[in-house]
Amino acid sequence: MIELRAVSKSVMSGDRPLTILHPLTLSIPKGEFLAIVGPSGSGKSTLLGLLAGLDAPSSGEVIIDGTSITGLGEDALARLRGRSIGFVFQFFHLVPSLTALENVMVPLELANHLDPEARATALLAEVGLAERGHHYPSQLSGGEQQRVAIARALANDPPLVLADEPTGNLDSVTGRHIMDLLLGVHQARRTTLILVTHDAELAARADRQLVLRDGRSVDVPTSESVRS
Repeated sequence: MIELRAVSKSVMSGDRPLTILHPLTLSIPKGEFLAIVGPSGSGKSTLLGLLAGLDAPSSGEVIIDGTSITGLGEDALARLRGRSIGFVFQFFHLVPSLTALENVMVPLELANHLDPEARATALLAEVGLAERGHHYPSQLSGGEQQRVAIARALANDPPLVLADEPTGNLDSVTGRHIMDLLLGVHQARRTTLILVTHDAELAARADRQLVLRDGRSVDVPTSESVRS
């Protein structure tokens, strides 16, 4: 489903280029759960942003479902993300002036869904918040906010879900519940799930792990290693 062909990312630091991600070639089959792990500053979130089309690579090509997203304009990228990609952030990024239900309805309304309220209501029920739809983010716990964010990410039934440290802002018990929810969605819907995490226990639940260090993929001592 996803291919990276010698994808790299560099930025200018003063008058010198700084390479955040060295050339990486990788294939991610449809329906796989891939964990991206490594220390802070290793390029994990940069890679996820490239996969989402939120950033452009300095070199190489990102291909999703046979479509190269590298040369797409902003409008085409926005359509692709709305149709094919669900994104779950560490800090939820809910709209504070909208209720939980309204937050989930936003991508549905942008996609001209025939009945956004009914769909959003069903999604909130799926993540265990059937009775919380009228609450604003400030009235919800961190775990509840992340559940709303997951429901929003699933609004248009995307085949690809990208999660950037989705449990990093939660206590360990709540974090496990959120991860169980994401894995349940992955298994039930057969979505491709790509998770950035510092948590070795969470990463161990993935089909494969991609270990990054200093912007390069490194081998791990298992037959499931991902190689660049």
